[in-house]
Amino acid sequence: MSVLETTRHGDIHELRLSRPPVNALNPELVGALREAVKEAPGQGARGIVLSGHAGMFSAGLDVPTLLQLDRVAMGAFWMEFMGLCEALGRCPIPVVAAITGHSPAGGAVLTLYCDYRIMARGEFRIGLNEVQVGLVVPEIIQAAMRRLLGAHRAERLMVAGAMVDAEEAHRIGLVDELVDTELVVGRAISWLRELLAKPPQAMSETRRIARADLHAEFDRVADISNEVFADRWFCDEAQTVLKDMVAKLKAKRG
Repeated sequence: MSVLETTRHGDIHELRLSRPPVNALNPELVGALREAVKEAPGQGARGIVLSGHAGMFSAGLDVPTLLQLDRVAMGAFWMEFMGLCEALGRCPIPVVAAITGHSPAGGAVLTLYCDYRIMARGEFRIGLNEVQVGLVVPEIIQAAMRRLLGAHRAERLMVAGAMVDAEEAHRIGLVDELVDTELVVGRAISWLRELLAKPPQAMSETRRIARADLHAEFDRVADISNEVFADRWFCDEAQTVLKDMVAKLKAKRG
């Protein structure tokens, strides 16, 4: 069964995360999504919608699976995940995040590199809560968060590992629009159609210039070290907190 579903709405391709129950990001899903984002322009797409299912965009990294990886495999996964973020950030066509529900940690990270973010209205939450689970938010992700929120607000949220509800996310600019859950994908498609109706050369070149700062972050850290991430992932504090979190989740489900 595919972990990623592609639906073509004319020249807009919807890439829907399809890994129940929470669209956790494991190596298979991250690899499939990275490939799909990179291939979409060559397959006739002029815009991409990245979506989840009602109530859940993505719960972030698949921690139970990733805890089973050794240092080499975890480093390879991290490079693949950063490659996915770069594919979104450098995508030559606009990408809209259709945030159909909760979006913590890695789920929120993906939305930072999209052009526009439309979130489901309601009691859904979004944010970079890495600190709460013993992980460091890497600089390249912090830079993307600062780009949206400004340095001080981004710092406060990331250092606290804060999750905010949809209304607050909209108020502070972490998302651009709120609509009812069932309308999120449709509104994302409509937003893209409005953008794609502009004179294409002028729009595309202006977009390229406007996103140059985002591209520059990837250029600046072209040698993103998986060793640094691995050191942080395998440190005693992170492993203790992550394993405790997984144990509590298992107990809750059982």
